[in-house]
Amino acid sequence: MSDTTPDIRLIAVDMDGTLLDADHNLPHNFEPFLDALDERGITFCPASGRQYHSLFAQLGDRAPGLDFIAENGAYVLQGTEEVSSTLIDEDLVRRVIRRVNEYAATGANIGVVVCGKRSAYVERADEEFYAETSRYYRSLEAIDDLLDWPADGILKVAVFDFAGSEHGVAPILQEFADEARVMVSGKNWVDLMGLTTSKGSALRALQTELGVTPDQTMAFGDYLNDLELLDAAQWSYAMANAHPQVKERARFEAPSNQDNGVIDTVSRLLGLGLH
Repeated sequence: MSDTTPDIRLIAVDMDGTLLDADHNLPHNFEPFLDALDERGITFCPASGRQYHSLFAQLGDRAPGLDFIAENGAYVLQGTEEVSSTLIDEDLVRRVIRRVNEYAATGANIGVVVCGKRSAYVERADEEFYAETSRYYRSLEAIDDLLDWPADGILKVAVFDFAGSEHGVAPILQEFADEARVMVSGKNWVDLMGLTTSKGSALRALQTELGVTPDQTMAFGDYLNDLELLDAAQWSYAMANAHPQVKERARFEAPSNQDNGVIDTVSRLLGLGLH
């Protein structure tokens, strides 16, 4: 740590397991936190595997003034204006759906979400699966045949494995690793995206757009889909509750999401005086 206050211009923060508590709520002092950043001209950017529409809705009236890295980096926006997007080949999407359906036929309790710019699409609409997907996808449509989704630009395919993703459906999806990026993004989620897609590449695109350097960037994360995000920031923090690989990759550690680790750390480093 430096004895002087660093010149931070951009703060990119994962949501679930990082900024949000265990009940997926924002910190109690989030509003004054954003006010303090605004006063200093610091850009705040939620960087999540979540859908853009879900992020925008959760952040309420503050959302238009924020930047967003959504869908694990496949979709980057400033407020409502697109900065970049990376679409996935539609033929590949259909092959992935068919392969997951084959795996499900063996008895695996899994569900697929096709994630477009306009909406996310599911074929499985039972209460158990919908309760999980609706938490992350505010714009969500149930359709009769997932292989025939409405016209939309497809950003990624997300698969939810009720038994756990890392040792469940993730190895199955590795069959497509030569054509797409397969990322374990949570305890139960695996995302399949474009080969060059990551939160890190998205953060670098945003840094270029804003004229900000890695030395002027802070990043916080807790899971494997945050590794490249942390690589793109000099001030990289793993949460105390983070996956071991994330702790190995980050330069620093922050208190857990349950202890308001993001705001506590930023406040301490930049002297914001928030508690």
